[in-house]
Amino acid sequence: MSLSVILGLMLCIEAPVNKARSSTMSLSVILGLMLCIKAPGSSAVTDVFVKRGEDVLLEVMDDVTKKFDFFIWKFNIINVLVGYLPGRKPTVSKGYTGRVEFSVENYSVKLKYLQDDDSGVYEAQVTGAKEQTIAKYMVTVQGPVSPVDLNPDSVSNSSDSCSLTVTCSTEDSHISSTFTCDTKTCSQEGGDQSKVTNSGASLRVHLLNGTIICHHSNQVSWTQKNMTQIQDLCPLHAGLSDGVSICLVKTVVFSVGLIIMVSVVISVHLMEKIRKLK
Repeated sequence: MSLSVILGLMLCIEAPVNKARSSTMSLSVILGLMLCIKAPGSSAVTDVFVKRGEDVLLEVMDDVTKKFDFFIWKFNIINVLVGYLPGRKPTVSKGYTGRVEFSVENYSVKLKYLQDDDSGVYEAQVTGAKEQTIAKYMVTVQGPVSPVDLNPDSVSNSSDSCSLTVTCSTEDSHISSTFTCDTKTCSQEGGDQSKVTNSGASLRVHLLNGTIICHHSNQVSWTQKNMTQIQDLCPLHAGLSDGVSICLVKTVVFSVGLIIMVSVVISVHLMEKIRKLK
C-alpha cells in the first residue's frame, strides 16, 4: 500500500466527523487509491513540445461525458495535479497552485509557465465502473536555440571552377560543408548536411538559390544565417543573371574603353594638324 493511501486513511481515522472534513478526507483516500492503481485505457501517447516559460493546454479526446465517480490529472504517475468530484470544486495540489487551470466543462488542464522540470508524462484518469486512462501526453519543455555563425574556411580557384568550404556552428556544435561553383551554378558536395547538436536541436547547412544557409532549430524555435557574399568568395561565379559570364563582360568593357582611347588620340592628333595648317 502506498504512502498516499496510508496518509489518506490516517487522516480519515483521526478527523472529527463533520461534512467538510469528511469530504476532504475522502478526496485524499481517492487520490491515494488512484495513484496505486494502474488504470487500463489507451496507451497512445501524444507528443507535445512547449517553449520554456509558456503555457500548454492538455485536452481529453475520449468521451468522458458518461457518468464517472472521480477525475484526476497526474504527472509522472505519482504527482497529482488536480482531482475532481462531480458537483464539487476541483482540488489543485498545493505544489501546483497558480500554475494549473482545470475546466469542469471539458476536463482539460492548462499548465502555465512551464520550465525544464515540467517535462514528463501527463495522464488523465477516471474512476467509475472501472478505472481507465483517457488521455496521455508526453510534454517536452525546450528553450530557444542559440544563434549560429557561418564562416568560410577555405577557397580554391581553378580555371573553370571554385571550391568553397564553410563551417556552420552554434555554442555547442558545428558542421562543415563544401560547395563547388562554375560560371553558372553552385552545388553542395553530398547534398544537404545536418546533425543533431549536443542540446538535441538540429543544425543544417544547405544551398538555396545560390545562397548558403546555416539553419539551427528545435521543435519550438529556429534561427539561421545566410552567406550572400558567395560571389565575392568565388569570383568565377559572379556572372550576370542572364547567364553571360563575367569574363565576357570584362572583355567587352575593355574593348570599348580601348576604342574610346584610340578615338581620343586620333582626334587630338587631327586637331593638331589642322591647327598647324592654319
